[in-house]
Amino acid sequence: MKLSNKSSLKNFLDRKVKQYNRPDFIKDDPVCVPHAFSIKQDIEIAGFFAAIFAWGTRTTIISKSKQLMMLMDDSPYQFCRDHSSSDLKKLLAFRHRTFNTADLLYFISFLKFHYTKNSSLESAFFTKETSKHADNAVEQSLNFFYNYFFSLDDVPIRTHKHIACPQKKSTCKRLNMFLRWMVRTDLNGVDFGIWKKCSPARLICPVDVHVARVARGLSLLQRNSTDWQAAMELTHALRTLDKDDPVKYDFALFALGVIEKF
Repeated sequence: MKLSNKSSLKNFLDRKVKQYNRPDFIKDDPVCVPHAFSIKQDIEIAGFFAAIFAWGTRTTIISKSKQLMMLMDDSPYQFCRDHSSSDLKKLLAFRHRTFNTADLLYFISFLKFHYTKNSSLESAFFTKETSKHADNAVEQSLNFFYNYFFSLDDVPIRTHKHIACPQKKSTCKRLNMFLRWMVRTDLNGVDFGIWKKCSPARLICPVDVHVARVARGLSLLQRNSTDWQAAMELTHALRTLDKDDPVKYDFALFALGVIEKF
């Protein structure tokens, strides 16, 4: 698709954002999982798992995420913080693609560790140190989170593959999507905007093969590799369209690639 100039491209993408960034988008997207909750910590944990599980079909992602929430008695914060050894037994049969019991039990142990000392998962990403890096705050935050997440004893080697980070050149699509949910805010009610330590202007667009294909087709991305540098390049291009809220265009790029098969 050829658009004659930046203005026509912006108008086209703005129309797509308006079309998809609306409450009726929620029910068919993994963001519906945290929307089932009202307590901040429940939203964080439900959103975190839904984002981590976000590969494969959206129907399966939503189904497996809801199954896990049910196994946690639909009170994920209370479960992660206060569970007993016997409570963990009902999780032992849970699987999602390559995410297995060993992975889940480590995730639960990390969340218990973190919430014992912190009131929000936000501090696992954004600290005074990461906030010093205004130009690449999210890159610093994702690297910090990776190292912090795997700082406990007896980390299963296999679990490392489920948490991406820029220092390993990943696009970090799932974690960038989770950050979008937590940080972005507007009047449409899809994203939560419950984290305030990072400006929406600093977010990085979630990039997978579908978004990358659409972005290249619209000349928003030139890089051939779909990696962290591609995510940065695309986000830089999106900031020329809206410097304050570049990641709103994730709605447009995702929908064009997955829903409209652009």
